[in-house]
Amino acid sequence: MVVAEPRAYVCATCGVQFTPSIDPPASCPVCEDERQYVGWGGQRWTTLEELRSQHHNHVRDDAGLLGIGTEPSFAIGQRALLVRSPGGNLLWDCVTVVDDAAVRAVRDAGGLRAIAISHPHYYSSMVEWSRAFNAPVLLHAADRQWVMRTDPCIELWDGDTKPLWDGMTLIRAGGHFEGGTVLHWPFGAEGRGALLAGDILQVAQDRRWVSFMYSFPNYVPLSAAEVDHVVAAVEPFAFERIYGAWWDRNVTSGARGAVRRSAERYKRHLAGW
Repeated sequence: MVVAEPRAYVCATCGVQFTPSIDPPASCPVCEDERQYVGWGGQRWTTLEELRSQHHNHVRDDAGLLGIGTEPSFAIGQRALLVRSPGGNLLWDCVTVVDDAAVRAVRDAGGLRAIAISHPHYYSSMVEWSRAFNAPVLLHAADRQWVMRTDPCIELWDGDTKPLWDGMTLIRAGGHFEGGTVLHWPFGAEGRGALLAGDILQVAQDRRWVSFMYSFPNYVPLSAAEVDHVVAAVEPFAFERIYGAWWDRNVTSGARGAVRRSAERYKRHLAGW
């Protein structure tokens, strides 16, 4: 008799990997939350093995950082970013597919000291990335309920900021998620500072601007008070550039001013001018 082995199923809509099980999970809580959605064809599951047969990772420069994105695009379609630093490299956000080419590229760049993720939509296969490099995954404790695959590699942090090494800081900005996090990289933008923001600060198609949403796919805005909280969280930090969640979605200069004026524009529209 063939005994079925547990599989770490992946939600095909959000790309988040679940704790191994014999049968697929009954549902995906990440997608059933009003900030996301269940795919139009209903809940579908896949695995990393299946994904690797149809997708591969592309590694290239993105405004001075090493970006890792999946082709053809899968799930939400974000790309990860590797921050190279003297005290150790940090992987910012994750993609679901973990393949040999991407692992080799990160190892060639010096490996990883840690992984940090902006919010639950990008948790993807974070445990697999951690195991490939024996690196901890840093998540804000306010979002612990959205961890679909628990593992000792996950380190939850509390509070408004978490200092890392070489002057880098994780900042709890909130907004999109209660534990929504951005990374301040003081040596980014040729020493003028950069924020790696996922879509906590969403870089707009007009890359002179950012936006703020509770739900991007369902077009649910944040309140003026929540927008003010996000802006206040990053205000103490110097940054010239913002790295968004997708290829080339970056505010390459004047980013601090872009956040301020974007917040004011957003609040004007909330108030009906």
